[in-house]
Amino acid sequence: MYKIQFAKGVVKDLKKLPAFYKTQVLRSIEKQLSYEPLSSSKNRKMLVNLILPWNATPPIWELRIGEDRVFYDVSNEEKTVYIRAIQKKPRDKTTREIL
Repeated sequence: MYKIQFAKGVVKDLKKLPAFYKTQVLRSIEKQLSYEPLSSSKNRKMLVNLILPWNATPPIWELRIGEDRVFYDVSNEEKTVYIRAIQKKPRDKTTREIL
């Protein structure tokens, strides 16, 4: 089982969300990233060729939860998932544009 660790900026990202969505996002993070965070799925993918505004160890992954996107990287040695950002992604924007 992987530990989940949030970066400082993620607290601000969570505060922007309405309570219902905040709960939904946190439950999805726990459910989907605690056991197999490096497995691609319908809602999870590895991001390639993306310049990030924060320090992280590549590869960076994206978890889709409705219109919200959770960006994270993983340390297998530490068995830890590092949540780097949570952003809303409208349909007319690309991932590059919201970061």
